[in-house]
Amino acid sequence: MDNVKQQWHPDPEPIKTNDTAAVGAGTALWAVALVVLLIFRPAPENTWWIWTCVTGVGFGLFGMWFVRRPRG
Repeated sequence: MDNVKQQWHPDPEPIKTNDTAAVGAGTALWAVALVVLLIFRPAPENTWWIWTCVTGVGFGLFGMWFVRRPRG
């Protein structure tokens, strides 16, 4: 493999994404899961599912703040 020469290609431009929408969609899914679990109460040994959803919503809200904060 010493004889193999690879051509150098410049790095591609970053893709423009809507980070706020992506984080918002994930947060909304965690919130829906939380509401479903609060309606259809899981078995007592599975109440950690509720806390997982609460944590997901909390981190999602933090993520919304994080991606929307001013850069600089």
